[in-house]
Amino acid sequence: MAMIEPAILRRAILVGTGLQIAMILIGHFSPFVREQVFLFGGMMISAVAGYLYAMDFAAGFGRGILGGAMAGGVCALIGIAASVALGDTPAFVIALGTAISTLTGAVGGFWGEIAARMQRMK
Repeated sequence: MAMIEPAILRRAILVGTGLQIAMILIGHFSPFVREQVFLFGGMMISAVAGYLYAMDFAAGFGRGILGGAMAGGVCALIGIAASVALGDTPAFVIALGTAISTLTGAVGGFWGEIAARMQRMK
């Protein structure tokens, strides 16, 4: 079995990126969203992307966490880069935000594997 399943990873990244871009676009026009939601919203979206990857792959904690970290980091990188391009976020956040979101994607991957195991027990 592969360490990473590319098709599942692509789907998780697409979902996460779509949510990140939606949040960024809403935040571009809403100061409240930009100031109060971007940080934790972006982290939560990355965690969801990681969760979705691991839940779908269901191949163990290591693989779920690794794929979850990749999904969370990539979708955050794209979202943060879009926000920087729109002038809503300073450029230094690209590295910091991507690193934080990679971690939250890994945590999402952990919980996604838990959910996959619970699903198998039914």
